[in-house]
Amino acid sequence: MNEMKVGRYVVLTDRLYTETDEWVVLSNDNVVVVGITDYAQKKLRDIVGIELPQLQKEVKAGESVGVIESVKAAADIFSPLSGIIVEVNSKLLEHPEIINKDPYGEGWIFKLKASKLSEEKEKLLSPEKYIEKIKGG
Repeated sequence: MNEMKVGRYVVLTDRLYTETDEWVVLSNDNVVVVGITDYAQKKLRDIVGIELPQLQKEVKAGESVGVIESVKAAADIFSPLSGIIVEVNSKLLEHPEIINKDPYGEGWIFKLKASKLSEEKEKLLSPEKYIEKIKGG
């Protein structure tokens, strides 16, 4: 797994990113895996709870689909693409701190069957563009 560092934040090069700090791993069958970035989890600090997206719910790109709660704040989880929620990481309900420990692996949040991937993919950020966003923010 190739990674780039921006200060204390890790950005992986095998995925795309959103302006709202989610990451997306694309697959051949239009099912994408979504989680929050290392930058986002470090900003939230100790994650203590999560409200997962609703299974089989149809969502639009940019729509809030869940909430992550930390000792410090609560943050919306946004869907990076339009589609249907096909799987959620229910392990996070019992162990939300997994997101702090492994935001890019075991801490994935949901899987989405993308319905407009070809159009919407263009709006996602490359790892390089996401690094620029972090540096600017």
